[in-house]
Amino acid sequence: MRRNRNVKIVATLGPASDTYEMIKTLFEEGVDVFRLNMSHGTHDEMRDRYQMIRDIERDVGHPACVLADLQGPKLRCGAFKNGKEMLEIGKTFRFDLDPEEGDATRVCLPHEEIFAALEIGATLLINDGKLRVRVLDCGANFANCEVMVGGEISNRKGVNVPDVILPLAALSEKDREDLEFACQLGADWLALSFVQRPEDVLEARALADGRAAILSKIEKPAAVRAFDEILAVSDGIMVARGDLGVELPVQDVPPIQKRLVGACRNAGKPVIVATQMMESMIESPVPTRAEVSDVATAIYEGADAVMLSAESAAGLYPAEAVRTMNAVAVEVERDPTYRTGIEATRSTARSTVADAITAAAREIAETTEVKAICCFTSSGTTAILASRERPKVPIIALTQKRGTARRLGLVWGLHTVVSTGEVTRFKHAVISAARAARSHEFATNEDKIVVTAGIPFNTSGSTNIIRVASVDEKTIISGETD
Repeated sequence: MRRNRNVKIVATLGPASDTYEMIKTLFEEGVDVFRLNMSHGTHDEMRDRYQMIRDIERDVGHPACVLADLQGPKLRCGAFKNGKEMLEIGKTFRFDLDPEEGDATRVCLPHEEIFAALEIGATLLINDGKLRVRVLDCGANFANCEVMVGGEISNRKGVNVPDVILPLAALSEKDREDLEFACQLGADWLALSFVQRPEDVLEARALADGRAAILSKIEKPAAVRAFDEILAVSDGIMVARGDLGVELPVQDVPPIQKRLVGACRNAGKPVIVATQMMESMIESPVPTRAEVSDVATAIYEGADAVMLSAESAAGLYPAEAVRTMNAVAVEVERDPTYRTGIEATRSTARSTVADAITAAAREIAETTEVKAICCFTSSGTTAILASRERPKVPIIALTQKRGTARRLGLVWGLHTVVSTGEVTRFKHAVISAARAARSHEFATNEDKIVVTAGIPFNTSGSTNIIRVASVDEKTIISGETD
């Protein structure tokens, strides 16, 4: 299952990818992380998909990463007597708490929290921003608005409030149930929707209690403004450009994406670029040229992963979408300007021994004939630091913990291996690294590798030793190196 690229591919499972055969095909075509979208499907369906992933992992012999994506609070208007109405520019329209069916002048908005936060002049967006109204007057149970962008409004369309921080927790009651279910199931990552502040992340982290890593979805203007604080308490980030493009001017999204990816790289935390990457492949066997360029841009920026949503979950061509995304990634990473850009944007901040060790490993690998960097890790910290360096040579992440190996499947450039031999001394780590480099065809008997680890073993963040080792029988049998 060795990939010929560093960026990872996330694919969402759904009705189009709901069998063992299809999921295995997606894995073989290049999927590194399987996303379970908790917005769609029952717990029984999610359990069945999860079990198929683990069966495929066993059959293929390579760790598979699972990301459970929580829905978050959904803000929707009520129903209309006629099912739908037309809102005309310049006319007034009222939202209120009255549960009666709506008409051309008003509709229920069953969310007291919105009215509590609204101010005169605030904007409400309906149906993914297709309609836009501005608040003229508001109170605890109503908002009188002027229609700025008109069109059809129909039953239970989504409502976005981009101008204010809503007094809503990121976790609804459904999300809490889904979070506990996903943790008991064994999901490696939890994606948290509707993040507005770092406290939202801390709440989810407390509930997960170390059973899964927390990935914050940046999809609201408030999250962009508080991004540094959110990043500090998150294990990873998803740039969810769909909702960002609704709540912010679309021209703001590309520079925000670039800034967020750069900040994640500097912090050494994985970042996924998501939403509409190859959306035309829901119905077409080939993407548009613009979609290919969009995927390429995220890869050039150094994102850890790019994501397929409906393309793989409900589209007509899930395998083709993965195959195409894989081909784009391979070709981009072959481009000499890719390396130029990656190296020009590499963080130079070094504050710990572990930082210095991983930087030295990259420099050794890039100035000698070393074939791979092998990181022996317990919590994943050593391997993530190696990935932050974005070296030219492959990174093999060895761990005795299958959960760590699975979770690291999201991280740029890491080829994860579950080590089964005894590792209590650095000599054992060298032996495991040499065996893995040979068996996974990263190096031959004539080659050398760089090995990093932390002593004492099984201590998180203790990376403090580095060695260049030969990949030959002498090393594999005894651990002796040049």
